[in-house]
Amino acid sequence: MVQDLKLFIAGEWTEGTGDDHYEISSPVTGEHIYNVPKASQVDIDGAVAAAREATEAMRHWTAFERAELCLRIYDLWQSQIDHVARILTTEQGKPLAEESIDDIAESADYFQIAAEDVKRLAGEVIPTTERTRRMFTVHRPVGVWAAITPWNFPVMIPMEYVGPGLATGNSLIVKPPEFTCWALLEIAKVFEEAGVPKGAISVIPGAGDIGEALVTHRGIDAVGFTGSSATGERIVSQMGLKRSIMEMSGNGPTVVTADADIQKAAEAAVYGAYYNAGQVCVATERLIVLDEVHDEFVEATMKAADVVRLGDPFDDNTNMGPLNNEATAEKMDRHMADAVDRGSEILVGGKRATGFPTDLYYEFTVIDKVPEDSAVSQEESFGPVLPILSARDDEDAVAVANRTRLGLQAAVFTNDLSKAFYYADRIRSGTVIVNDSTDTWETFQPFGGAAGTDTGWGRQRIDDFTGLQTIVFSLRDE
Repeated sequence: MVQDLKLFIAGEWTEGTGDDHYEISSPVTGEHIYNVPKASQVDIDGAVAAAREATEAMRHWTAFERAELCLRIYDLWQSQIDHVARILTTEQGKPLAEESIDDIAESADYFQIAAEDVKRLAGEVIPTTERTRRMFTVHRPVGVWAAITPWNFPVMIPMEYVGPGLATGNSLIVKPPEFTCWALLEIAKVFEEAGVPKGAISVIPGAGDIGEALVTHRGIDAVGFTGSSATGERIVSQMGLKRSIMEMSGNGPTVVTADADIQKAAEAAVYGAYYNAGQVCVATERLIVLDEVHDEFVEATMKAADVVRLGDPFDDNTNMGPLNNEATAEKMDRHMADAVDRGSEILVGGKRATGFPTDLYYEFTVIDKVPEDSAVSQEESFGPVLPILSARDDEDAVAVANRTRLGLQAAVFTNDLSKAFYYADRIRSGTVIVNDSTDTWETFQPFGGAAGTDTGWGRQRIDDFTGLQTIVFSLRDE
């Protein structure tokens, strides 16, 4: 049955005042699954006004009051996990049992962690030059955030902003893509039940024009963005002097050294390429293998690839579902054609799979002999592909890893501690994982791109959602 969704604005469910709507189909079946209204400027202005009022009230709450609110959200969330996970699979395509249930469960953790962190978010007393002067700092909420979030983790990534943002007294207007907004709107019912102040959280789905209206709005104090570097660059050019958290594209290199555990490296690389059908900013986008272990690694990778089971994401045996949208599938097609034209060898997969309800199911793909200048090496494919590049030695591997503008997360496999630090010290990446997949992360770890790359500056800790205020007292001279 087709769902007619509503916008969640200032604590109210509304069809909005716009004169248009989006019609969304499932990547799993191709069926029309929901309609969602397109917000107008009046709707956006109303959300911003309510958010400003809410954050002005919450800035006076104690940290313990805000923590208690976050814990209520966490507790109420638990009963909704299975239900919302099914919606997530329907609209996004990731496997229910293998991914969606854990995805929704982990999304709640941002509230539990933020509740603990905010109670320990302390200022400091600063020494002064005068005996009668006292100086100290406190953390204040930034104000109203616009969170522009992507379609690959349409509930989890918004909560990376909402959890710590709410805990520190901010209000947030979340703009998910129109074609993956159902699960987020469904979980927003938890915010109502938990007693979140009206206006503190709004959810307004839409395309780029809705995002632009938010990031350029004079009532927005800060922008949180997770998505492509191209879109992020446009946002930075538009938003003016607003605070920001920018988490953008990755092209994660995984280096396999001569002394690596080859089987473990192959299994991790395969996982990093098929998880969420490769639609992850920290997916294993490039595999850089030293020449002396290349053949052994390719053999191990082909065996490891047997674990991938493409199919109906509602089937418990499936661990890879369809791509989410046609634009991503077309990009995979282009990258495959370019790789072949440049002399790469497709060892397995390489094309769209047949016999499924939509044309978005893509074969898990392993490509060998990939040249550095190929599109699959230089760009973020965002699909289930494992490109294998070669390096002569450790120095060459570092050079290959760094010949990219996308320095988000990298991995290196080695059994030599000194060599692990050699790579960590030299790879230009915001995070370097040792002996695990690039698709490894911990909830609320410091996360963002390396300086000098096009991956943004990301978030470090909960105080990114606050502004530091200095208070100075002059005492009576007794």
